[in-house]
Amino acid sequence: MKNKVQQTMLALSMLTFGLSYAQESRDLSVDQVMDLALQNHQQLKVSAKNIDIAKQQTEVAKLQKLPSITASTSQFFLGNALIIDKDFSNSTKVEMPHYGSTYSVQAQQLIFKGGLVNKSIEMYDLREQLAELDVEKDQQNVKFLVTSNYLDIYKLINQTEVYQNNKKLAQERLKNIQKFYQQGMITRNEVIRAELAIKNLDQGLLILENNRKIVTYQLNVALGLNPDTQINPTEGIDIQEKGLDRDYYQNLAFENHPAMKSAYKNVEVADKNIEIINTDKMPTIAAFGGYNMQRPITSSVPAMDMYTNSWQSGISLSYNIDNLYKTKEKVKLGQLQKEQANEATSLIKEQLEVGVNAAYVKYVEAIQQADLFNDSKKLAEENYKITEAKYLNQLAVQAEMIDAQNQKLQAELDFANAEINVLYQYYNLLKTTGTL
Repeated sequence: MKNKVQQTMLALSMLTFGLSYAQESRDLSVDQVMDLALQNHQQLKVSAKNIDIAKQQTEVAKLQKLPSITASTSQFFLGNALIIDKDFSNSTKVEMPHYGSTYSVQAQQLIFKGGLVNKSIEMYDLREQLAELDVEKDQQNVKFLVTSNYLDIYKLINQTEVYQNNKKLAQERLKNIQKFYQQGMITRNEVIRAELAIKNLDQGLLILENNRKIVTYQLNVALGLNPDTQINPTEGIDIQEKGLDRDYYQNLAFENHPAMKSAYKNVEVADKNIEIINTDKMPTIAAFGGYNMQRPITSSVPAMDMYTNSWQSGISLSYNIDNLYKTKEKVKLGQLQKEQANEATSLIKEQLEVGVNAAYVKYVEAIQQADLFNDSKKLAEENYKITEAKYLNQLAVQAEMIDAQNQKLQAELDFANAEINVLYQYYNLLKTTGTL
């Protein structure tokens, strides 16, 4: 039984090794992650269809420039006619050809309507541009989402390295404690406390490993990669734009953010809508032509079972007189909508200004925190070395040693997190400007 268990464990170990060996690994920078997201993220594929729909709507609007052509035919049974005196005293039955048919072709081409067709096409073109700006906004959101996941992986890797380094130190300390115990210098509980400290570090490593698997899976799905792909961040920690002030980023947002561009475009849409409304003040001029063929000829007596052919062409002029008093109200509505679009533009500008200010303050704060945590890390490391030296010379107890280790671990974790937080706040600042 023991041999079977050992064989089973060996087989499982070999299988696990084989799976680990086969796992794909990718070294990726932030730019590479963003590029993969733009190519494969499902949300962007959905958004891209809105552009295709808007473009097709523009093509449909252009069809208004083409003439409208109608062809029709009817086949019918014609009953006999009955002629009755005006006092209904006498009636006469008149035989009629019973089979009848009509054939007709009519064509019409709009010549003038105050530029309605061209303005309608321009309106759809503006909506097409709005759809493109919506996609640009979605791209910013997706890029920031995958960047956040990427930085989470980066942070977890750094935290894992901190834990592993502290575990090595704890294992070295355990060896020294075991020597002291064998020499009778300390009691068994000191050894147990050292072993428990290592177990706590193992627990932390286990949690970090599982968290990395979860975030990696999410990022792989977003990037269109195999869910089991191991992603290794290669992005540098240093940021090259530390000297730029808040006004620079606010101006960048006003010029580049998709929401700001959409706001300006909505004002153009409102203007174009007023132009379209004003075309109602103009008459409609159209050219028309047609051909008709009908059988039988019933205008003669007796009716003749023959075809009569006719055609016509000309120019039509029409004007809706009620537009003289209706259009004025429609224009007023269009002007109110334009005013609303202008107010919305001001609102979005204020929101961007507030958002950029908050993101900039947090970015500067992250840089300052990283410097402070770096100083704390150095102090914690110095404290650990001093306490360790005192402990090895029996001038400090195990509790002081563990406390110094915990302070060192926490300080190193804080610094590792702070470094990644600088990157996170930087990319968040770029997102608020619409330039990520």
